[in-house]
Amino acid sequence: MKRILYLIICGCLITTTGCDKKLEVSNPNSLTTADYWKTKEQAYAGCTAIYNALIVDGSYMRSFPGLTDSRGDDFTGDSPWLDLVLTGQFIIPTTSDPVFWIWREFYLTINRANQAIQYVAQYDESVLPAEEKKRILGQAHFLRGLAYYNLATTFKVVPVITRVIETKEDYYPATATEEVLWDQIFADLAEAEANLPINYDGVTGLDQGQKGRATKGAAAGLLGKAYLFRKDYAKAATQFEKFFTGGPLNGVYSLMPDYRDNFRDVNENNSESLFEIQFTEGAGTDINWCCQPTGAWKQVQAISVTYGMEGAGFSDYLPTRWIYNEYKQERTIEDKLDPRLLVTIASYEPTENSTQAYGRAWFNPQNAIYPRKYTNDGVGNGKPFEGAAESGINYRILRYADILLMYGEVLNELGRTTEAYPFIQQVRSRAKLPNLATVRPGMTQAQMRDQIAHERALEFAIEGQRINDLIRWGWFYDAGKLAELKTHDADFNTYTPGNEYLPIPQRELDLNKNLLPNTAN
Repeated sequence: MKRILYLIICGCLITTTGCDKKLEVSNPNSLTTADYWKTKEQAYAGCTAIYNALIVDGSYMRSFPGLTDSRGDDFTGDSPWLDLVLTGQFIIPTTSDPVFWIWREFYLTINRANQAIQYVAQYDESVLPAEEKKRILGQAHFLRGLAYYNLATTFKVVPVITRVIETKEDYYPATATEEVLWDQIFADLAEAEANLPINYDGVTGLDQGQKGRATKGAAAGLLGKAYLFRKDYAKAATQFEKFFTGGPLNGVYSLMPDYRDNFRDVNENNSESLFEIQFTEGAGTDINWCCQPTGAWKQVQAISVTYGMEGAGFSDYLPTRWIYNEYKQERTIEDKLDPRLLVTIASYEPTENSTQAYGRAWFNPQNAIYPRKYTNDGVGNGKPFEGAAESGINYRILRYADILLMYGEVLNELGRTTEAYPFIQQVRSRAKLPNLATVRPGMTQAQMRDQIAHERALEFAIEGQRINDLIRWGWFYDAGKLAELKTHDADFNTYTPGNEYLPIPQRELDLNKNLLPNTAN
């Protein structure tokens, strides 16, 4: 399988120039914009550099998944590194390094996307054929839209930058309103959807046959998810309908028969995956924690060792007892546990033939539970423990299961509750759960909302989804729901209004006087 290789270029190969007059020295290893954006190969490499920003610590390599998961009621901090614990307790200070890394990495993504959008648009067709140009610009818009989506759901309000930084004033952008921020997300993802192919198998160009690049389905699905977050149910419905009968994406995606295949380091970029971050072991010698990559950079993630159970990894986080018990609420049609439980959580379950971890006899207290999803435990790659901070398991951003459940949610919000049942049932059927229309027929809209909250918790636990669901459902500002969250996870006892979002990093506030703190500061 031919995957996109993130590190085909050494560094970003792009630098910006300031407005002050200084001695200019040409570095052949770090080209300026005056030297770059001339050839087809540079256009492709500049596009690849955007993806590059997604595999460092503050993005999907480690910190962003961890600090996002920990704020849900399905995950809790269990680390001597206080930043990881305090984030889940909603009391993380503005001076936190991991919070800053998230900000840094997604603005790095945006900066590189802006450069590709601005300079590739100027390419003549004699250098870069029109279809190839469209694909590169489509990817840049998608990745910028994804970065802004992550910033909006993490920090609520941030500056919107859509052009290359060229002047001193450009370094100090003002905070945008929520409306401006989300309008930019919608515009980027719509532009991406219009310009991206369904896949790269039949394209002509340097990206031919590559897996892992952004596609029309990824853009269409993320745009629907963005509309749903903003409660624009009509537009969200229009997006999700594209995946079903009569839509242009009908039949392109399907659920994997085995839920576990969504979290292995094999069967990646499969029929259920709309977009995932590509990680690979075995290349490079320098760990890709941050900053500009070199030819020696690795392409690994450290989620696995961070989430790995005690005795095999860092055990920086633990699943909550609430989510563990939630999986046990309903038996399958074969009178067994929900199979997603043991894919998501490592627990000692002799009746389910679960008495091992990392290929050896259970080596922790039998009543202890640990994360399994996105770790090397049980994925069949022969690793007895996590070892170094390296794993090649891809991080899944958007799955077809999410499209199904989001469309079911949209139908319910539009007052079409009965129509929501079959879309929700497709996800349940993969887990071998009984027909929802039989066990809970005729639900009201409110009852279906709670049912969907339950279904999403089980399907997407430890996938960075839960906190965003809680925010868009308004549970933090519903006294009854907030009380319920406190019973799920004691971390919510220290929550105060506004702190469902991470704080704007203090070092950014100190440097940019046009930047406003969000409600958490």
